[in-house]
Amino acid sequence: MSVARSTDPLLSRDVLRPRAAGLKGWLMGQVMAAAPLGLGLLRRFAPLPRFGKLVIATLHDDVSEVFATDAAFAAPYRDKLDVITGGEPFFLGLGDGPDYRAAVAAMRRVVRPEDLPRLAHEAEALAEAAVAGAGGRIEVVDALVREVTFKLLGDYLGVPPPAEGDLRVWATRLFEFQFADPGGDPALRVQVEAIAPAMRAHIQGEMDRRRAAGLAVQPDDVLGRCLALQAAGEGWYTDAAIRTAVTCLMVGGPPQPPMVVPQALEQLLRRPRALAGAQQAARDDDDDLLAGYVLEAMRFDPLAPGLPRHVTADAMIAAGTPRARTVPAGATVLVAFASAMMDDRRLPDPKVFNPQRLAYEYVHFGHGLHECFGRHINRATLHLMLKPLLRRPDLRRAPGAAGRLSKNGVFAERLVVEFG
Repeated sequence: MSVARSTDPLLSRDVLRPRAAGLKGWLMGQVMAAAPLGLGLLRRFAPLPRFGKLVIATLHDDVSEVFATDAAFAAPYRDKLDVITGGEPFFLGLGDGPDYRAAVAAMRRVVRPEDLPRLAHEAEALAEAAVAGAGGRIEVVDALVREVTFKLLGDYLGVPPPAEGDLRVWATRLFEFQFADPGGDPALRVQVEAIAPAMRAHIQGEMDRRRAAGLAVQPDDVLGRCLALQAAGEGWYTDAAIRTAVTCLMVGGPPQPPMVVPQALEQLLRRPRALAGAQQAARDDDDDLLAGYVLEAMRFDPLAPGLPRHVTADAMIAAGTPRARTVPAGATVLVAFASAMMDDRRLPDPKVFNPQRLAYEYVHFGHGLHECFGRHINRATLHLMLKPLLRRPDLRRAPGAAGRLSKNGVFAERLVVEFG
């Protein structure tokens, strides 16, 4: 079985693929490490540069403008989404229009604001159980955040673990393919072409199982709500639409917190005063202030340096300013939201850690038409995944390299901390 697990992507237990080796791996690490400095220099001296068919938006105003102008700057997700969904449309890959609006409205009927307090409570309880059972030493990426996230959101979406295989591996591999594979790695594509149909079949099987068991005993989760609306004759909720939406929410949701929450803790550990403030907020049960600390920590190391947008028609960015630039159809704009959150034109003292910043200063979850659909869940739960750990006395890094956050590309890989 160990051989099968190492070669069959459906049976793998390795959530992250091996790091790129040799010169390629070294170069990738150097590029990621140099990104903040490079974006800072561009922001100051050439805030809207063009390199061939690539334009980089570095300022807060320009990032917001590109995100908000979907008619000209389209999200480039459709082709890879079609691989994940088997060709079924999902709103992340659609432009504004009736199909997009109908799909978003349908999902808002089943992903509800009134769910947030329950999700927040469950996130904290799951994190508390993980920390309490850790014996004073815990690996934050996998044993805390990934464990909490996949249990929390898997249950909420209604996606149980598969009989064979690991949902954490499946979702993370599909997330990497969709959002973190700009070069189109053929080896990753081979894995995706096995995992994607298995994920769809797994969710379809759960739908069939639930219908056979009877809708009267449906759990109150996203999948159960979709099936109830289907049974009530609501036309949007076909099997294909439900399966596609739940698949994409599973791919787009749970892989994110294990990336950003450990990075936030790493940033707090680098700043003793900020760490002490976050710990006091956790001990005082001041969840709003604690959320401010975690959001601010995420600003110093967000999900990625930026996101791409494809230019579908000649368009101008920053019209009426000295940096105005016309971008031709066919170009790509890298929307550097990490840079935008360091722009001193819109953020007072951006290099200062301030847990009480205004909401507009953050673009962690995008902006405009394709702003992260799960952003409210993230805002309600991410800080609570760290709260039980922050409440422990004598929280500190583990000795040696284990106590420093390591990354595998854009993914947080390992961070070990100890506590009293």
